[in-house]
Parts: sequence; C-alpha cells; structure tokens
Amino acid sequence: ENILKECLDLAEAGFKEVTLLGQNIDAYGRDIFPRRTFADLLHYLNEGIPNGTIERIRYVTSHPRYFSDRVIDAVASLDKVCECFHMPFQSGGDEVLKGMRRGYTFDSYMRIIKKIRERSPDASICGDVIVGFPGETDAEFQRTLDLMNEVKFDNLNTFAYSPRPNTEAALWDNQVPEDVKSERLQIVQRLAATHGMERSERYLGKIVCVLVEDRNPRRSDQVMGRTRQNRQVFFTGDIQQMKGRLVDVKIVEARTWSLVGEII
Repeated sequence: ENILKECLDLAEAGFKEVTLLGQNIDAYGRDIFPRRTFADLLHYLNEGIPNGTIERIRYVTSHPRYFSDRVIDAVASLDKVCECFHMPFQSGGDEVLKGMRRGYTFDSYMRIIKKIRERSPDASICGDVIVGFPGETDAEFQRTLDLMNEVKFDNLNTFAYSPRPNTEAALWDNQVPEDVKSERLQIVQRLAATHGMERSERYLGKIVCVLVEDRNPRRSDQVMGRTRQNRQVFFTGDIQQMKGRLVDVKIVEARTWSLVGEII
C-alpha cells in the first residue's frame, strides 16, 4: 500500500515511469504477513495505477539464485511492466561461481534465460560480469564467453575483479595477474559490443514506442528517450513539446548501445 501510494503521488506530479529498486527484488515480501511475493507487488501496482498516468514500471535487480518464474509471467502479461530483465551472472564458470557463493550454475542460469525467451521473446536481457576472480582459469573464463554467446545480452556491465578489504577472496593465494585480468576484460567488452549491435539491429525498420526523457546533449535538435526494453533512442524533436510524452518512432539506424529513429 505504501509503494502504491508513492506511485500515485508520482503520477499526480506528472511522472510517466517508476523504477522499483532492490538489491534482490525476489526478497520482497518475506518479512510481510501474510507473505507476499514481488510478482504479487507487480500485479498490485499494475492494477492500482490508473491508466493514462504512469505508463511504465521497471525494476532492478534480480538474483539468479532466487529468481521466480512468477516474475517472468508478470512481465509477460502486465501491460505497465516493461519487458526488461537485469540478471547479473558474474561468471560462466561453475567453480568461480562456487567461490563467489552465488548459489547457481551455468546450467541453472541458462534455464532462467530459456524461460524468459519462451514467455517474453521481445524482452531485453542485461547482465553484469566480473573477470579475473581468484582462481579463474582459462577454461573457466571460456565458459563466461560461452554463456555470453548463448544469451547475447542487450547490455552488459563489465568489471575486472579487484580485492576488497575484509573479504575472503582478497586473501586467497590464487590471484589472477593484472595483465591477464586486463586482457580478459577487453575480450568480454569486445564480445559484449558485438552482441549489443546484433540486438540493436533487430529494431531496424520497426516502429517502437519511446518515452521522451531529455534533449540529446550532442545535438540540440534531437531528443532522446527509451523503449520499453530500455534501448536508448535518438530522433529529431523539440524537447519543450515532447518531454514526458510517449511517441511512436521508426528505427532507421542501429548503434551498439542505442538507436536512431524518425517520429511517425
């Protein structure tokens, strides 16, 4: 009820989109009696927010260990919930994941991805990856590349492992050399860019609904906004007239992490 009230207050103020924020969204409701799930919350908000006010509901972040099929079904069926999944995988190597205590494997992660593709085929999938975690072998790193090639993420946040104070892994004696970490990071970044372009190209020639957010800082005659799948789109327009509006845009150019279009 408190979350819905906050959303209604934002709707009254003219906002068109809200993002539900949590380090692990599937933990929602465990301390509520009677117990509720995050999928229950999505249904509650989708029904409780009046049509014509807030048009889009987003959320971050999901943890593969706790992720629920009910969230996939909610995203696939609810008109206000955006088709975008942020699913950090961190590594494709099972031994690395075990060392990180992530609680899932390459195969269990891919089962989640398969369900998303089946139930919400137009959804975007974003992730996070860390290379060079202590003990990561060439074979384990290759499994990360294998996972990336199977998923083909729309967007991927990439990081090289760095020791943090008061963590077990920082004290392990199997640290990966800095030059190896740097090389692996460059490899995943290049592969992520290839997949990003491939995922952008699927929009070419299509008409997408864009929520206009701001002026393009590099071109004053353009505005920028995002699709439901969170792809950034640039097109010619007057920000004073279009900010906060939902507009139909035909995509005419694909870029690695964004799109260029023409207003319909």
